[in-house]
Amino acid sequence: MKIAELREQTTEELTEQERNLTRELWKTRMDNHTNQLDDTAKIRRLRRDIARVKTLLGERSRAEG
Repeated sequence: MKIAELREQTTEELTEQERNLTRELWKTRMDNHTNQLDDTAKIRRLRRDIARVKTLLGERSRAEG
C-alpha cells in the first residue's frame, strides 16, 4: 500500500482501513501459529501498513489541534 494512496482517503476511511488491517494481522498471526501461513512476510507488510495509516491519522489530528 502506497502512502500517496492513503493520503487521498478521508479520515473515516483511514480509521476503517486501520480496523481492517488490524483484524487481518490478527488472523494472519493465528494462521502462522497454526502453521497454515505460507507467506510469513505478510505479517511484516501488515504491520508496516498499519503504521502508515496510524502516522497519517496522527498527522491529521495534530493539524486539527
